[in-house]
Amino acid sequence: MTRHVAVIGAGIVGVSTALWLQRDGIRVTLIDRAGPGEGTSFGNGGVLASCAVVPVTVPGLLRKAPRMLMDPDQPLFLKWPYLPRLLPWLVPYLRHATDRDVSRIASALTPVIGDSLADHQALAAGTRANRWITPCDYLYVYKDRAGFAADAFGWDIRKQNGFRWDELTAPALSAYDPNLASHFEFAVRLGGHGRITDPGQYVKDLAAHFEAQGGRVLQAEVTDILQENGAVTGLRAAGETIPCTDLALTAGIWSKALARQLGVSIPLETERGYHLELWEPSFMPRAPLMIAEGKFVATPMDGRLRLAGIVEFGGLDAAPAQAPFDLLLRQVKRALPGLTWKEQTQWMGHRPAPTDSIPVIGPAPDLKGAFMGFGHHHVGLTGGPKTGRLLSQIITGARPNIDLTPYAPSRFAAA
Repeated sequence: MTRHVAVIGAGIVGVSTALWLQRDGIRVTLIDRAGPGEGTSFGNGGVLASCAVVPVTVPGLLRKAPRMLMDPDQPLFLKWPYLPRLLPWLVPYLRHATDRDVSRIASALTPVIGDSLADHQALAAGTRANRWITPCDYLYVYKDRAGFAADAFGWDIRKQNGFRWDELTAPALSAYDPNLASHFEFAVRLGGHGRITDPGQYVKDLAAHFEAQGGRVLQAEVTDILQENGAVTGLRAAGETIPCTDLALTAGIWSKALARQLGVSIPLETERGYHLELWEPSFMPRAPLMIAEGKFVATPMDGRLRLAGIVEFGGLDAAPAQAPFDLLLRQVKRALPGLTWKEQTQWMGHRPAPTDSIPVIGPAPDLKGAFMGFGHHHVGLTGGPKTGRLLSQIITGARPNIDLTPYAPSRFAAA
């Protein structure tokens, strides 16, 4: 059989994988249960957050989490009936909240997300998707320098991984963006970042280019992966059997069940994320803002301002809660007090979070022709193009320019 790769999942990771494989001369079928750009790749914060290498599991998290859960102004939520099902994942997750593990995680994330703007520009070159990429600064905004000092651990980690920034005190911050509330007196400005002004359409445009170049896009749910003599031979989707020589599993949180068919039990949980969009706002921030006290981002987009953040644990099936949306609204009113808008829309989706906060990228350990790329936690959009390029290189036998050991699916093979 001529080489044919089936890519399961058409978010930013899957579409990137399909495009890079196609550019490497491989025939590709791209399959997604909802279609390209309809999941977390639609609803993310839109920032190409190269500096976001510090995981949620920082030292002290276990001590702070109970207090955060009881405070309606904190961005951590839990659907309590889900806790018994969460615990097998949560306990090993919290074990990584150590200085040593945070350093290790950040060192693993930096090669995947640290040059995100250039990675996206290379991916979208020659496609209509390129119009949605905007180079920009990224601002972390604090009430005062003491707030920044309280985050010194995370900024030290960023510095160790090569990130540099400018510090803006009250007069300079006001001059940079006069629409920020006056109680903000300190900010960190990181250059060399970017934003996607319509993430869902961006991924759709990339997929449309892939299809126009001869790739096949199929909207269907993959139910079975076919194997023979320890190798992938095909898959079943929507009643159709699709022969293939290789497959790449890039379906985000929905990768977990199919990964078991590939022989690996990945400890993956949904970290439910929320966004609120304010349409036709009276002004836009000059650059994406991470409001440190609220742990949410405000990103200028095409015709609207997107507010994104929140960590909620509650599984795949529960309906969105109203409290996270209300919190985002309260926070933006405090941060941008003069802002008005015409209408607002809401979204909730699922970030795929492995227990060690490091994405799964590489071959299945015991099944020839099976590859995986998922589990990017908060940085799926940021790391999608690099992950797709790495998967294409692995599948075609090229040598990636980074050590893939930290991302190997085999790290969970004995779990």
